[in-house]
Amino acid sequence: MITAAVWLTKLVLAHLITDFILQPASWVNDRTEKHFRSGKLYLHGFITGLIALLMIGWQYWIVALVILISHTLIDVWKSYQKNTVAYFIADQFFHLLIIAGCWYFAFLEWSDIKQTLQQLNTDAVIWKRLTAIVFLTAPAGILIGQLTRQWRDQLPDSESLANAGKWIGMVERIIILIFVLQSQYSAIGLLVAAKGIIRFNEKDRPEIKTEYLVIGTLMSIALAIIAGLITK
Repeated sequence: MITAAVWLTKLVLAHLITDFILQPASWVNDRTEKHFRSGKLYLHGFITGLIALLMIGWQYWIVALVILISHTLIDVWKSYQKNTVAYFIADQFFHLLIIAGCWYFAFLEWSDIKQTLQQLNTDAVIWKRLTAIVFLTAPAGILIGQLTRQWRDQLPDSESLANAGKWIGMVERIIILIFVLQSQYSAIGLLVAAKGIIRFNEKDRPEIKTEYLVIGTLMSIALAIIAGLITK
């Protein structure tokens, strides 16, 4: 199982190197303009397959070939799509799905996966932590939004402020949850201090806006800490 884990990690590393480090922006632009007629498209696919082959070994040349072909086809499909976050995530998902499929057929059997799923299904710690993560995303954001509505409704830029705060709050709460689970409480203080320096240094801020930000931040932090302590 250790060999399988190392093998999978190497393939993911090869993907990260080739897709984000060894692929210049000019190659992406060329592919977007010319699609399947782009020479840079096939060069990138070849490099992706080659790096994967070097990572996992020559005995897995079929896997490298599969990655080369699938990566090229996925990039061709991506070149016809709009440059949006959704398509970027879909592109990376398909690449990683191919890697996972290669890993499965190279090492795993259905009985192994079935046994792992059965263990996960009965592991209370995993389910509690998963529940905490889900709660600290949209549900906690909606709860905080309802509790701070009386302050937000008095602000002229309430809509944009709420949208920005929603994503900041989600990331903040997940990070705090991880810190609590790892008993890194001092790191929470550093996170809060850093956020305070960044977010509360605006001059001539209306008092109602300051109250809204402080109350929302405290609620967000409190929910994350409570969820972490319950889950822990």
